[in-house]
Amino acid sequence: MCERNSLYTNPKPCKHLADYKLRHGFNGYDSLQNCLKTTPNGRTRVDKHNTRIPRCSFCNGSQGRLYICLVCSSISCSSHILFHTQSEKGHEVAVDMERSELYCCLCRDQVYDPDFDKVVVSKQVKDLPGGKSNGFEACRERSSKRKRIDSGIGLDLKKSKLLISMRDRRAKSCYPLGLRGLNNLGSTCFMNSVLQALLHAPPLRNYFLSDRHNSVQCRKRSGEKVCLLCDIDALYSAMFSGDRAPYSPAQLLYSWWQHSSNLASYEEQDAHEFFISVLDGIHEKESKMLNSCKDDEDCQCIAHRAFSGLLRSDVRCISCGFTSTTYDPCVDISLNLDTSNLSSSDVANKPIRSADEKTGVSTLSGCLNLFTRAEKLGSDQKLHCQNCQELRDSSKQMSIRRLPLVLCLHIKRVEHSLVRKMSRKIDQYLQFPFSLDMTPYLSSSITRSRFGNRIFAFEHENSNGCAEYEIFSVISHSGMLESGHYVTYLRLKNQWYKCDDAWVSEVDEGIVRASQCYMLFYVQKPLYYKANEDLSCVRISPRRDPFLSTAGCSSNAK
Repeated sequence: MCERNSLYTNPKPCKHLADYKLRHGFNGYDSLQNCLKTTPNGRTRVDKHNTRIPRCSFCNGSQGRLYICLVCSSISCSSHILFHTQSEKGHEVAVDMERSELYCCLCRDQVYDPDFDKVVVSKQVKDLPGGKSNGFEACRERSSKRKRIDSGIGLDLKKSKLLISMRDRRAKSCYPLGLRGLNNLGSTCFMNSVLQALLHAPPLRNYFLSDRHNSVQCRKRSGEKVCLLCDIDALYSAMFSGDRAPYSPAQLLYSWWQHSSNLASYEEQDAHEFFISVLDGIHEKESKMLNSCKDDEDCQCIAHRAFSGLLRSDVRCISCGFTSTTYDPCVDISLNLDTSNLSSSDVANKPIRSADEKTGVSTLSGCLNLFTRAEKLGSDQKLHCQNCQELRDSSKQMSIRRLPLVLCLHIKRVEHSLVRKMSRKIDQYLQFPFSLDMTPYLSSSITRSRFGNRIFAFEHENSNGCAEYEIFSVISHSGMLESGHYVTYLRLKNQWYKCDDAWVSEVDEGIVRASQCYMLFYVQKPLYYKANEDLSCVRISPRRDPFLSTAGCSSNAK
């Protein structure tokens, strides 16, 4: 089913960008294509051929942010970009050379254009190992067709604007229910990106939309004026109300600040830390309501029912083979990128890579293999062997005893250098599958590979029963460690959408694959397929099982 009459509302577009495109079409985008360069660490920047070090045309400086004008290709620093616009009428739109992002000099803000985004990301896809130019050429063809329309051939200015408006209405009139932008409240892209992923996690979505948490009764029972769970419930109601205008989650931000006062500020925060903090807040509130134990691994709160898994750690004595086994609950799995092929000095000076030995491409399977690989512990971590009755050298191996319904994989992109005593971000492309089989990383599989098939699965091993997953959300981060930007890609009914704060746009899967993933969200296949069934656009009946999925209301119009 489809809401044909409900149009998706993006934030009001930048009028200066619209005017630029009507005057120049895609001339600036086309000329910039030859200057785009994808570095080995996966970042795309503007590399002007006639100068090795770009410098501001006013002050000759090369430090800080530099912008290249889309009209005249003049380079200006952040201090002089406004002066260039004031001195050259009609030169309002520029490109951040380091980040390859559109910038409006008069609005003094980043602006988003799906056509420019496709050009940049198609270049990234083309430059990836084994990448093909088909996507890039297709993007050029689309740009060429749009350019003939936007240049006004056979159309006057008013008709051109009307044609663009009609095309945008057709493209955005059939977005799935619940797909809605979130306004940035001041460096809150970290929060918006995680909320978009949580909003479309089938177990959480169905829990809150089936009125399992009643805000009125909750406030009467607890007497609390600020309740994180109530505000999350209000967020779900607002996002799935059918309203397409961007929503401001100000009340939820305030509630989170009350729960995590140490993180209460308008400064940029880490998306992964926010994710853990929100799940902890849900757990604390529901634990009080359910009178359950805080440390109980079988907690029945919705956060743990959806995300909780169980890790197994085997520490083995190298001398006699005695093994000590412990189990730890988890709501996500943090994966290291493989840097074993680099020396400590290389780590401090060279791009960090996690590469498959055969293809040279970093892969998610390689990260999971690294996570479950046995490693020898250092001399300061010797095991007191119960069999040898003394300290012995030992090895440690991680595995997964029980998988969660929703699997969150966190890619560690911060490298700490002991040489330079500093931290930096790892800007490395990582290849990840849309369908993921976690069987090789289960404790039973790891044990069989070590001892042979005579070892059977442990009791209650992966009691959820399914080890096959489908991806439904990707959170990516661009920029530097100190300052950057988070966006979320959502997979709804096998169509990908990019949620960039208040902006929501339909994207090709190639753009998602080329993104610099930071957090990956997978859901067990049965839940994924149920979540994509065509159901009516009504609120789920109260007290319905939240683990039976409810789909969005519309199929994609193409």
